[in-house]
Amino acid sequence: MPSDASADYTPPKVWTWDKPSGGRFENINRPIAGATHEKDLPVGKHPLQLYSLGTPNGVKVTVMLEELLAAGHSGAEYDAWLIRIHEGEQFGSGFVGANPNSKIPALVDHDPEPKGSPPRRVFESGSILLYLNGKFGAFLPEDPAKRTEALNWLFWQMGSAPYLGGGFGHFFAYAPVKIEYAIDRFAMEVKRQLDVLDRHLADSEYMAGDEYSIADMAIWPWYGALAKGKAYDSGVFLQVHEYEHVNRWSDLIAARPAVKRGRMVNRTSGDPASQLHERHDAGDFDTRTQDKIGDEAA
Repeated sequence: MPSDASADYTPPKVWTWDKPSGGRFENINRPIAGATHEKDLPVGKHPLQLYSLGTPNGVKVTVMLEELLAAGHSGAEYDAWLIRIHEGEQFGSGFVGANPNSKIPALVDHDPEPKGSPPRRVFESGSILLYLNGKFGAFLPEDPAKRTEALNWLFWQMGSAPYLGGGFGHFFAYAPVKIEYAIDRFAMEVKRQLDVLDRHLADSEYMAGDEYSIADMAIWPWYGALAKGKAYDSGVFLQVHEYEHVNRWSDLIAARPAVKRGRMVNRTSGDPASQLHERHDAGDFDTRTQDKIGDEAA
């Protein structure tokens, strides 16, 4: 198949879903929402129930939960259940009830405010970070200027990451054909985003100045990994070593013990020692066994 098989493609007048989309995710891609099968979500012993996978969006939330616990917020204890998106578990009826968009992560709070309220679903990773901040009052600066800056960068990440993941990552690593225009277009945008971050971090220790915040938690799993060449095997292609301030910041975040733990939760790839498929207690980090790691370890 030629490298740019779509060069002569003319879009039809009306698009119809009449063949698989191709690529790594074709078995779960479809143009309709809703559940494909009946399956209740498991519920553990803690009020906070997380249903996720160790992708960058999932890591945002597990990092925040581990940071809250490290800061002494015992009410942030949580159960983290693995959702295998490649197997379509996000289309089970229980998960769709928690997130009608069928994307991880999804959080269900079984003890929301005011007391006595029914369980509350929270979906979209940025919304979950803000919800947890509201519940525990942590990791968002109280100073109005710094708070605004943190929120600026949180929403920058939410708007920018689709160009990195669904844009560059898809066409560079997952698409069934290599399309020069698509790869060039999104590589250019991703490098522009890295430059935005690098210029900002040249004068700022963290995203919101001198305070570690949910903005760092949101951006690091995506752009910290990218700067270290760990995203899509694209480090050389994008010359990520050029972004020295992003790399400095990435190392700073990665060294935090809570970040190291959060990155392990619901992880199913890489070194088996870095994986904790499900997390139900802090002691799970110390009692990992091969049967907990399972057969998915890469």
